[in-house]
Amino acid sequence: MRKIISYFIKYHVAVNVMIIAFVIFGVVGMLRMQSSFFPLIESEIININVTYPGAAPEEIEEGIVLKIEDNLKGLVGVDRVTSVSRENGGSITVEIDSDEDIDVMLSEVKNAVDRVPNFPTGMEPLVVAKQENIRETFDFFVSGEGVDLATLKQIGRQIEYDLRSMDGLSQIELSGFPEEEIEIAVDENDLLAFNLTFTEVAQAVSQANILTTGGSIKTQEEDFLIRADNRSYYGKELNKLVVKSQPDGTTITLDDVATIRDRFSETPNASYINGRVAVSVNISTTNNEDLVSAAEKVRNYVEEFNEKNDTLQIIVEDDRSITLNQRTQLLIENGAVGILLVLLFLSFFLNTRLAFWVAFGLPISFLGMFIFAGSFGVTINVLSLFGMIIVIGILVDDGIVISENIYQHYERGKKPVQAAIDGTMEVLPPILSAIITTVLAFSTFLFLDSRIGQFFGEVSTVVILTLVVSLVEALIILPAHIAHSKALVRESEAEKKKKKGLAKFFLKLRQFNVYGDRFMQYLRDKLYEPVIRATVANRFLSFAILVTMLILTIGSVMGGVVNVTLFPSIASDRVSIDLLMPEGTNPEKTDSIISMVEDAAWRVNEDFTERQTGNKQVVQNIVRRVGPGNNKASLRVNLLPGEERDFGSPEITNAIRDEVGEVYGVERLTFGSGGNFGGKPVSVSLLGNNLTELEQAKVELKSAMEENPVLKDVTDTDPDGIKEITIDLNENAYALGLNLSQVMSQVRAGFFGLQAQRFQRGQDEIRVWVRYDRSNRESINDLDDMRIVTPDGNRVPFGEIASYKIRRGTESISHLEGLREIRVEADMEDPDASATDAIANIDENILPNILSKYPSVSVSYEGQNREADKLTKSAQKVFPVILFLIYAVIAFTFRSYSQPFLLMIMIPFSIIGVAWGHFIHGFPVNILSLLGIIALVGIMVNDGLVLIGKFNTYLRDGMRYEKALIEAGKSRFRAIFLTSLTTIAGIAPLLLEKSRQAQFLKPMAISIAYGIFVATFLTLLVLPLLLSLTNSAKTRAKWLKSGEKVSRESVERAIKEKNEEDERQNENR
Repeated sequence: MRKIISYFIKYHVAVNVMIIAFVIFGVVGMLRMQSSFFPLIESEIININVTYPGAAPEEIEEGIVLKIEDNLKGLVGVDRVTSVSRENGGSITVEIDSDEDIDVMLSEVKNAVDRVPNFPTGMEPLVVAKQENIRETFDFFVSGEGVDLATLKQIGRQIEYDLRSMDGLSQIELSGFPEEEIEIAVDENDLLAFNLTFTEVAQAVSQANILTTGGSIKTQEEDFLIRADNRSYYGKELNKLVVKSQPDGTTITLDDVATIRDRFSETPNASYINGRVAVSVNISTTNNEDLVSAAEKVRNYVEEFNEKNDTLQIIVEDDRSITLNQRTQLLIENGAVGILLVLLFLSFFLNTRLAFWVAFGLPISFLGMFIFAGSFGVTINVLSLFGMIIVIGILVDDGIVISENIYQHYERGKKPVQAAIDGTMEVLPPILSAIITTVLAFSTFLFLDSRIGQFFGEVSTVVILTLVVSLVEALIILPAHIAHSKALVRESEAEKKKKKGLAKFFLKLRQFNVYGDRFMQYLRDKLYEPVIRATVANRFLSFAILVTMLILTIGSVMGGVVNVTLFPSIASDRVSIDLLMPEGTNPEKTDSIISMVEDAAWRVNEDFTERQTGNKQVVQNIVRRVGPGNNKASLRVNLLPGEERDFGSPEITNAIRDEVGEVYGVERLTFGSGGNFGGKPVSVSLLGNNLTELEQAKVELKSAMEENPVLKDVTDTDPDGIKEITIDLNENAYALGLNLSQVMSQVRAGFFGLQAQRFQRGQDEIRVWVRYDRSNRESINDLDDMRIVTPDGNRVPFGEIASYKIRRGTESISHLEGLREIRVEADMEDPDASATDAIANIDENILPNILSKYPSVSVSYEGQNREADKLTKSAQKVFPVILFLIYAVIAFTFRSYSQPFLLMIMIPFSIIGVAWGHFIHGFPVNILSLLGIIALVGIMVNDGLVLIGKFNTYLRDGMRYEKALIEAGKSRFRAIFLTSLTTIAGIAPLLLEKSRQAQFLKPMAISIAYGIFVATFLTLLVLPLLLSLTNSAKTRAKWLKSGEKVSRESVERAIKEKNEEDERQNENR
């Protein structure tokens, strides 16, 4: 290694060639990197979608879902299976273990589904597919004054075709309209008059409205294809289709017995923006597409469209590239300010030229990282940029240690090249160990389960790649530049006076260095030295103070002085309001209530706009969505971007909630702002197969949670179902030869519809339905009056052969791992309050009483708690291995058992800084804070390694133990102080950032900054204290064992190795 380093230091042309390679390939790599909002995550979910028109949730569950779930049991690689059975269909979600290949598991799941022997007739083919991870990129609405929905849909389709023709745009979805269909609406009297049934009408359509071939005729000259081309794609073309021939030779056409309409289906599904009907266009990008360039193409298209059209307008609801660019800009600015602060501090406390070469290592390391980043799937996103900010301090750390050590060798009288070689080689083992331990600490993220592990895996990839490149930079490029720098040139006063221009400027800067040196000497000699002497002299008292501080910190965390929660709440520029009415509610009533909420939101906007700086509209636009379904509606209140807004979205959300007030007759009305990372903060699943006990337990749990003042928007997944008319046949029906199946098939044909045909019209799948006209199915009396056809062809009123009763049905049936599930969820009233405390309260004070009443019910905690559990379980496996590897690396470096152990003991004490840092900034400690501690471990160990390395060197040089301890601290004071200062300076801009975009990353920054602040004292004071304590323990143990008093130096590994080397040399002589 010495030969390699010597070569590059002596011949710096090779170093410059290496730099040119880093710059060229790094810039190319950077330009080729994609941009995304968050890191790209491979899908781990397989969906099985079930469609069974007209089936009840119980039919779906028993006939389809249970069979598939049974076949999926025991499948290796499946984490868990959940399902929902609802009216007309359902879905089964298969979650795959993170270490499994999703494509292999997809074929396994398909095989398991194929092994089900039989499914109900009438069920459509199952769709088994992996859930593609797509990223929302651009949302807009097409709207126009007085333009109807059908026209808007056609224009939306044309926009879709235009966008699809552009490269990098593949995921385009239109919504805001029901499915199109052709309805053949028959009247009961017409069926009676012409003696027709629904089946006969449907068969007439399906048999005549065809497009098919009948072979070919082959003549000697050419071939002729025989074809029937009688396909009609629109309702009006079906009017003259023959349904039946009369005995007198006349024919009955479809328009004689029915009204044919091209129409939207009766299931409501409409979007409105600012009160106007609109069609929504949602553009997403896949893992292979670039978010920023895709959004730019769409933005340009929108501008062109709005310029060309007067009546129609595209209103942009959400452009994620703007937020991404804002966050990217924010982090780049913070990073740049951080680098400038680092350069400023280095210039003040180090030689200016040394400072420049240390800082020069930052862009070189980052460019080197860009060369390889694309190969590891890294994109330019919020977290990868955050990783680059974190690593600034660590990179500077190694540079400071090497450059300062070279300078010390130079001051001893060595020539620059020799000083560079010797100075680098002396700190090579601790620097190498420091980089390896930091890489190990950050590699933890790569093995953590849950979304946090997947997201922050990108942070660790960036840090690890940068550190590996920085190793080359610190050991080869930096020493070579310093060796040939004017920093290591002794100049006379006469030479200094001759300097002009830039050289004179650097000489002036040297005056600042003099002040910096004086300040550093003052800190080291007047403050640090007396304190460390007092610490080592009063070991018991010093250690007691440290332990007391740790106990006080842990007590504050446990006692709630310092808040703890699972995941941070993510600031949002949107308020989401969801309405759920009882099943079967008239859609007009649903629309009227959500419209009332929308009016309240506009009133709140007026109030906030008056108080907003510059009187800007706080609410940009409001999207109202009614459907899909009669009883569902939602509002998206899009706010002024967080950077420009004076109010937080939770404050605006609460104002809307207060303005709306209590709304009666709704199943659920929830107001949400911001995203809950990892799911709902409080989510309790009640499991069991005894449905009665399950529902009773749900009622009690929900009631208890609603009374809890720290929770809001308490919801459950078990709303009341639609009112059902349950039919029973009487004896007359059976006497006429009818059975329940025959009667229900006729009732279904009249009131649900009999599907006559299904074909593709453009991008729409069109179904042709034969059913009663809407006016013939608006009353229960219409059911009584329906004529049921008996096996002998007679017709009898339904009321004469059957009776019915009305009851509430089931809305949906959820399963978790084969058991029926009802989930009760809630948000926190205060987004920064502790979700862990709320869950603990439910677990200890509410659930025991409920579970004792209903023994068949069990509990599972979902949402954020499940994510945290996955993270904790994987961490319990990974942490011990990583800690042992760090211990092993340090042990190899110092060849000591105790010294690595002492470094590891200091890690828990850094929690003091982390906890009180969060308290000062008013942030709760969360999962991201703990990830900051992992990052902190690497930096702490770095400083400790350098100090212990110097301490061992002094011992080998013959220095007394106490003096070696204090001198090692003094010798490394500048390096450790500057490392901490520069690391904190690098993160400080982010720490002081007020913008809402930065709040998500702040907990991690707080952990690193305040943790390092405390770690500085730990390294400079506590580490020598621990070394002194263990030394005393060793000498006493030796005295007890041998009965002889030994010197403090003789029990240290460095002295033992020196004595062994001396003995070997004497033997060789």
